[in-house]
Order: sequence, then structure tokens, then C-alpha cells
Amino acid sequence: MLDRSIGEFSRFIVIALGTTILGFVTNHWWLALCAGLTLYLFWLLYQQKRFDRWLANGRRGPAPTSFGVWGDISDDFYRLQRRHRKEKQKLHSMLRRVQDSTSALREGIVALEDEGNLAWWNPAAGEMLRLQPDDAGQPLINFVRDPRFVEHMYQRMLEQNNKTQQPITLPAPGDESRTLQVEVTRFGQDEALVIVRDVTRLHNLEQMRRDFVANVSHELRTPLTVIAGYLETLQASGQAPRNWERPLGQMNEQTARMTSLVNDLLLLARLETSERGRGRDKISVRSLMEQVAEETRSLSGGRHQVSVHCAEDCTITGDAGELHSAFANLAFNAVKYSPDGGPIELHWRVDAAGGHFSVKDSGIGIDPVHIPRLTERFYRVDAGRSRESGGTGLGLAIVKHVLLRHSANMSVSSVPGRGSTFTLNFPSQKLTLPSSA
Repeated sequence: MLDRSIGEFSRFIVIALGTTILGFVTNHWWLALCAGLTLYLFWLLYQQKRFDRWLANGRRGPAPTSFGVWGDISDDFYRLQRRHRKEKQKLHSMLRRVQDSTSALREGIVALEDEGNLAWWNPAAGEMLRLQPDDAGQPLINFVRDPRFVEHMYQRMLEQNNKTQQPITLPAPGDESRTLQVEVTRFGQDEALVIVRDVTRLHNLEQMRRDFVANVSHELRTPLTVIAGYLETLQASGQAPRNWERPLGQMNEQTARMTSLVNDLLLLARLETSERGRGRDKISVRSLMEQVAEETRSLSGGRHQVSVHCAEDCTITGDAGELHSAFANLAFNAVKYSPDGGPIELHWRVDAAGGHFSVKDSGIGIDPVHIPRLTERFYRVDAGRSRESGGTGLGLAIVKHVLLRHSANMSVSSVPGRGSTFTLNFPSQKLTLPSSA
């Protein structure tokens, strides 16, 4: 920049000296100097006009050629044009490669802009969601009208941070026999990326598994009831030989355990297949906790100290039976895994995040490595101890499904040898405080 200023100043000096010398020759040096400088000024204005016209026409073609300061500016613009053209070609090439690669994916990808309007999608998404080229610019919820997707989309677009959220499963638009899994990820200001997967085969296999478990469990109830009846009759009649007492007792225990397992499997099958949010009961938390505490004392047989701490009563909207099952499972587990004489505390508190029911025990505790898998079916931290206590390995799986149906979640804190605390966290929209009622 300094070199250009010096060069332009040098040109100015040369023109001034040239016109002055010409003026001395003609004896009109002042008139010659003014004429020369005026011509130079008009030439600069003319070059500026040409450059302004080129800019106003959208910079089509190369910049106008010249010399002097405007020639340097034209050369700079020419270099910028070349650099911009190369970067533009590179971006076009990269975009073409991205589009070609996404077109080869089996998953559908949809790019949204302007708070949910269609910007671009690959062929797989167009086929699964039945999108046409003329649909660009329209809201995606015009084509996927499932209320769950609309709610999911609304929540994702309103989020300030990209926190993890589970994808949703819904029927394909216009084809109820096809099942899609949709996940929305927000990025930028008002943009989002929608990933669509065809999970029809997995959905059908999962449905077959549920139906099989439900049917087998239902069919097992009748023979188990018959076997348990005959065993009780034999034990009560006193007609069985003495050497049969121990085998009959073991058979009775295993029949009761098998019955409990079948009942848990049937409950899980019902939780998985029935519609979410169907329960509209108003359940008093204090009454539910007192009922669960009484059942826990009965199961303990006086071996544990069960206490209830409910600072503020409120009601939960949901299914009374399912919530009782979730609360009771945690309390019964505390009895099974706590030593005799140990305290079991049932707590309820309400804060800005919602309501929190927790069960605190002084049992054997859980190693942190096992905590992420506690809600898996039949997962046991200590298989031998679980069988001795009569557990089926399905209690926490039932709790997880109950919480999913009530938009709640569970957190676990535990120290091996010092006990555990299981906490059920319910959102505030599920609660009704006495003051608001």
C-alpha cells in the first residue's frame, strides 16, 4: 500500500514538472500546470467511473484495464476474482461429492432451514417420506403429520443446546406397514438435520418377540396354577411320605418363583404393547408411599426399619397400578439386598425440575460399572444372591418401562458396602401441588 502511494505521488510530481517546463517554454507556466493537473484529475475520475460501472454491473468479466493507482486496483480485483472462482469451484466440487455420497446411503437425510422448511434431501429420504422436487421450501411437518413427530420436531427446534434425545419410531407416511425411525439434530441458527431409517424388519422382529413372550407367559399360568394347587394340597393333607417333605418344599418354592417370573413377563409385555399416556389417574404421593411402606414392612417381617419422608404432598397424573409397581419394586429390592436391622428410607421432594421419589438403603451397594446395565432384563450384579432372594431379574426393567410411559427417568447413586439410592424423577407437568389445585 505504501509503495502504491509513493508511485502515485511520483506520477503526480512528474506531471507537475512536465507541465511546468512546458509552461516556461511557452511563457504560460501557471496555465500549463493547471491544464495538466486538470487533465490528470479528469483522467482519474474517468477511471473511477469505469470501475464503478463495472461494479454496478455485477463484476461481470475482468476488471477494466488501466495504469496507475486504478490499474493496481484492477489487478487486485482480478486476483481476488481468480481466487474466488477457484474457491467456488472447490466448494461446488465438495458439495457434489457430499451429495453423491449421501445419495448412496440407505438412510434418509433431510436438511431443514428457516425453522423446519425443506432445503434438501437425498433419494432415500424422498422415497421413505414421499417427497417430490416441488416440495422444497415447505415445512416437513406438512408431509409427516404424526403428532409424536410434530412434538419431537417442535422440542428439538426450540432447544438452545443439542442435548441427547432418543429418536422416535412411527409409521411411514402413506404406508402403515412400514416403520421409520426419525432423529432430528439441530445445528446453526434455525437449521436442522433429520435422519430417517427404515426399521420395519427390526420392528416386526421385536413385535414377534413381545407376542411370543406374552403368549408363552399366558399359557404357562394355567399349568403353574394347577401344579401349585396340587403341591399345596399334598403339603396340607399330611398324607405325603416324610422323605417327600423337602422335595415338595423345593418344588413349591420353585413354582412360586416361576409364577412370579411369569407375572413379571406379562406385566412387561403389557407395558410394551399398551398405549403410552393412557393412565389419567390422580395419585396422592403421600398415600402411595404409605401403602408401599406398609407392604415393605410386611415383606421385611420386622427385620428392617422402614421410614417415610414426604415434606410436601402432591398428586401425579398417570396409571396408579404402574406407579405402585415402580415404587414397590425399588422398596422391595432394598429389603432383599439390605442386612437385617438396616434402615430403608422412602423420600419425596419437589423442586423446579419436578418431583423426585427416592429409596435409600444400607445394603451391599453396587459397583459403578454395573449401574448402566441395571435396567436390562435378567441382568444380575450377583446372580447367586439374586436367586437366593427370590428375584426374577425383571424388577428394574419394569421400573424403566413405567418411567418411559410417564415421561420420567431414574438415577442411581451407590457405594459398594455402604448402600444405594434409587431416585425416580418426574417432570413438573405430571405433578399437581396442593396450592395449585
